[in-house]
Amino acid sequence: MLKSILIIILLVALSIILLSVRVILKKNGTFSSQHLSQSPAMHERGIGCVQSEDFKERQKAYKKLNTKQL
Repeated sequence: MLKSILIIILLVALSIILLSVRVILKKNGTFSSQHLSQSPAMHERGIGCVQSEDFKERQKAYKKLNTKQL
């Protein structure tokens, strides 16, 4: 049981180290943003995140809504 826990901890530590190699070795290295609206490839295709798209659509609907008719 203890041996398997140590192996799991070792694998998790190794994966974290391997994922952060670019950040560690590159001067002023950072992880690239994983947010869709900040991805250049997705921006070119006109794809945004669900929250951003929902906000835009709600703004459009609010502008179309005529509060005097309510």
